[in-house]
Amino acid sequence: MRRDGRPQEPDFHRDPSFRGNRPAVMPPYEDRPSRAKLFWRRQRRLIRPGIVLLVVMGIGVVGARLLYDAASEERFGPLREKLVAMEPLPIRHVIINGRGMTSEEALYDALGTNLGRPIFGFSVEAARKRIDDLPFVDHATVERRMPDTIVINLTERTPIAVWQTHGHFTLINRAGEEVPDQGLTGKNAQAFLQLPLVVGEGANKAAANVIDALAKQPDVKSRVTALIRVGDRRWNVTLKDGTTVFLPEGEEAAAFARLARYQGSMQLLDRPVVSIDMRLPDRMVIHQVPAPSPPPDTATADTAKSDPAKSNTVPSAPPSDSKQTTQQP
Repeated sequence: MRRDGRPQEPDFHRDPSFRGNRPAVMPPYEDRPSRAKLFWRRQRRLIRPGIVLLVVMGIGVVGARLLYDAASEERFGPLREKLVAMEPLPIRHVIINGRGMTSEEALYDALGTNLGRPIFGFSVEAARKRIDDLPFVDHATVERRMPDTIVINLTERTPIAVWQTHGHFTLINRAGEEVPDQGLTGKNAQAFLQLPLVVGEGANKAAANVIDALAKQPDVKSRVTALIRVGDRRWNVTLKDGTTVFLPEGEEAAAFARLARYQGSMQLLDRPVVSIDMRLPDRMVIHQVPAPSPPPDTATADTAKSDPAKSNTVPSAPPSDSKQTTQQP
């Protein structure tokens, strides 16, 4: 303590080592960051998710636009041409669901493309309309499944025959019921040409069994024009050459099998006959075409003119105009 009573100030001794460790030049003083820089530093963690969100939204908008354009042939046509001009994606698979009576050949023709062709090289809407116009198709859908598959879903009408009664023609199903959406124009007319014709009262109810029996003998079926119901108990068959086959009651399958056997052994259905009666179980009666009448003898006619007495002679009876052959089974 000093003499005047005031406390003595401490004597600071500077450490030479401190002076030696202190840097000669002090770092420059940094000002505080601006508010904008602080804001962006705080929001930096939100920038990347935002960018990802914008990219996803852009892809969604482009995809929605493509789907919108694909729904219309007018809008999708130019885009399809550009896609086809690029390296094509070939069709490797065509999946058909629901096909029964429609042939694959008819479906491929209506589709307008085939395996190995570019998947964007045809119009889905136009293909669907062409498939809808096929005789046995009620409605259809056509889809592209990337990268190489076409899917066709069919809903077919199920007629098995054309039923003629009282001058009217009707498509019928297996139960004998009328198939809806009828008419003699358009695809119904095409179906009429491809289905067997059954004629007569009650033919619609009994058609399924005889048609199934006929389908087992394709050689006979290819020659049949119509199946005629007689007395609502049995059938007559009209062939394309005009021959009538009388079938036994309830034995249609056995009768068709016999016809196929005789066709294979002696070409019976290729012969010019009037009718084939198969109603008897132990025999088959064949009525042949009548033989043509022989031309008159020119010499006899001249003699009759020169001799009046001979001109009053009663001519002999004409030859029989038909032959009947009985074939044992």
